Parts: sequence; C-alpha cells; structure tokens
Amino acid sequence: QVHLVESGGGLVQAGGSLRLSCAASGRTFTTFAMGWFRRAPGKEREFVATISWNGLSTRYADSVKGRFTISRDNAKNTVYLQMNSLRPEDTAVYYCAGSGTYGYTTPTRMHEYDYWGQGTQVTVSS
Repeated sequence: QVHLVESGGGLVQAGGSLRLSCAASGRTFTTFAMGWFRRAPGKEREFVATISWNGLSTRYADSVKGRFTISRDNAKNTVYLQMNSLRPEDTAVYYCAGSGTYGYTTPTRMHEYDYWGQGTQVTVSS
C-alpha cells in the first residue's frame, strides 16, 4: 500500500511560481512512476506530467510544457512539480498519483495509476 499526500498549493498571481510536493509512504515508492494530474472547475481530470521510477524519463501535457518541471527524490520518497509562469487557466485541484504497474515507463492515463493523493488547490489570479 502507498499513501500519497500533496502540499504546496495556494493562491498566486499570474506569472508567479509554486512548487507542489507529494510525499509517499511505503517501501515501493522507488519502483513507481509518479504523475501529476489536475481538475479545473467544471472540467474533467487531466494529465499534467509524469516521471519514471529513476527520474530519467519525463512527459508533459502540451499546455504546461516549458513552464512546469516534474522531479523526484527517491531518498525522500517525494515527487515535486515546479510550476512557473502560472496562468489563470492553471487554476485547478492538483493530484499526485503513483503507478506500480507502469513504473518503468511514463504513463499519462488515469487508469494506469494505482494510488492517488487527496489533491491540493492551486489558484492563479489574473
């Protein structure tokens, strides 16, 4: 079992930055691919970024490419999402997710993930 807890959300002005963290419990974290998803008001949850178990492979949604960076520290059982040049359309609840089944890849679809955090709110004001 893996338990995920996100932190770092908040209110920021457009153009600003935030760094989200996701702390994982469980010994198997280092074998998991980790991802970030988000759900904006009135919209479905969507993929944001993912990172392979060893941190060597990453993938991003086109909407955040060049602005967001996903990283991980396996010694701390933590994955991060650095968000720069934030826009009002980035406003959403951001969810951390872990995939044991696809740990050696960079999964982008929700059903490929086994564990989910409770989410953290990010609000970008214009």
